[in-house]
Amino acid sequence: MTQMSDDRVILRPVREDDLPILEQFLLAPEATGPFQWHGWTDPGRWRRQWRENGLLGDDGGLLMTASGTAAHGFVAWQKVATTRSSYCWNIGAQLLPQARGRGIGTRAQQLLVHHLFAHTLAVRIEAGTETENIAEQRALEKAGFTREGVLRGYAFRDGRWRDVVRYSVLRDEAAPA
Repeated sequence: MTQMSDDRVILRPVREDDLPILEQFLLAPEATGPFQWHGWTDPGRWRRQWRENGLLGDDGGLLMTASGTAAHGFVAWQKVATTRSSYCWNIGAQLLPQARGRGIGTRAQQLLVHHLFAHTLAVRIEAGTETENIAEQRALEKAGFTREGVLRGYAFRDGRWRDVVRYSVLRDEAAPA
């Protein structure tokens, strides 16, 4: 996979020295932010997957978001079957606290959209976030996604079911890289 970038933000494959950063998102509630903490989980998960396939597979993957020498977090995608013969991608982003609110997540998601449309046959990329996560809704809209609607009682976090806003971008809507 080639490195994708603009003047400031790049997406790159995960290196072994990135694994402690990824593990923070599994072990530290303060690293994930208020909308992504779903409880402690297996801290060796990403390390095992990295050894197996570098966190890049046919049905999904994970790339680091960085600028210069600083890693800021990651973007990820997974294949979602829409019929027996078609699929779309569902994407997400997670940034360390010091990287939030600087446009890094918006640009990283734009770069991932361009990558997926350039290298796969999918015509649709979707993303979702909790209705209270206004910052991510703005980031997705700035990245070119269209709000499709609210999925009620869709995600369980912190003891209750949460509503999620679904967004999508179609291949012919994506701005050129």
